[in-house]
Amino acid sequence: MLEKLQIVKQRFDEVSDLIIQPDIISDQKRYIELNREYKDLRVLMDKRELYIELTHNLAEAEEIIADGSDAEMTEMAKLQYDEAKEGIAKLEEDIKLLLIPKDPEDAKNAVVELRAGTGGDEASIFAGDLFRMYTKYCESKGWNVSTVDFSEGTNGGFKEIQFEVTGEDVYGTLKFEAGVHRVQRVPQTETQGRVHTSAATVMVFPEAEEFDVEIDPKDVRIDYFCSSGPGGQSVNTTYSAVRLTHIPTGLVAQCQDQKSQHKNKEKAFRVLRSRLYDLELAKKQEEDAAKRGSMVSSGDRSAKIRTYNYPQGRVTDHRIGLTLYDLQNIINGDIQKIIDELQLAENTEKLKASDEIL
Repeated sequence: MLEKLQIVKQRFDEVSDLIIQPDIISDQKRYIELNREYKDLRVLMDKRELYIELTHNLAEAEEIIADGSDAEMTEMAKLQYDEAKEGIAKLEEDIKLLLIPKDPEDAKNAVVELRAGTGGDEASIFAGDLFRMYTKYCESKGWNVSTVDFSEGTNGGFKEIQFEVTGEDVYGTLKFEAGVHRVQRVPQTETQGRVHTSAATVMVFPEAEEFDVEIDPKDVRIDYFCSSGPGGQSVNTTYSAVRLTHIPTGLVAQCQDQKSQHKNKEKAFRVLRSRLYDLELAKKQEEDAAKRGSMVSSGDRSAKIRTYNYPQGRVTDHRIGLTLYDLQNIINGDIQKIIDELQLAENTEKLKASDEIL
């Protein structure tokens, strides 16, 4: 393990030197990449220091126990030996996970899109519930949520809503939410008290930087229109909403959240870049998932991933067979325990696939 960590230290020293070079600082893309790598390697360096300290304590304890001339010292050394042994075993597991090459997309911000699926008005209401769930979860993480575009349902909720999430490691956390979510409950519109099943689709894109995707202005048709929905006279009477159509792919991105046409255009371009970037990423995810036989992040956007059953107060994630009887807290934003289990399952898959690295 120390040999492996020594190689990591050499790279850390190299990156530490590179990020202060003027030519690197002037290259925005390279500078951001190296800063992310530096942050990840710094965590490993802290683990390395602790690992060296524990192996030293272990060797010292073994020496005292082998000598055995002082009974009191030997007793203390045995305690030190047990602590060091236990600490090293746990630390080695942590280091193994940290040595798995990180997905560079994980550190990015995210664009999330919710769409009501089968179930009519109830599906729109459910999409609204999911939006509230994610908003509360993001707030608990200290992340910022900003609406891009929405289309309201006739009885509440949303037929469709898009929002940006900015913060630390946003995409790496929210990517597990992508897929079809089902709800089983008695709808507000149901008079007979029967349980219905409705669905909503969650899409999560890593937010692309300008240097990730180059868009030729000639390839984009820009339309301006009046915003719909709440917002007062100034929103509804000015052509502040922006719709972008990427002609080669047919992808559309629009924004009507801001009063300023310029800000809406800026947001819409960010979403369009992210959609184009996601097209390439989806292919890569499918290939990676096929290699690992992954159930956690399969790249299949139409896969049914989770069911929220109100009569039983249960939430089931079908990818890992996890069932929690804590629906009220989960729908109110407490989804961290589900994400933790999904991350653990993915890391286990990656460990199996990365034995040669370790």
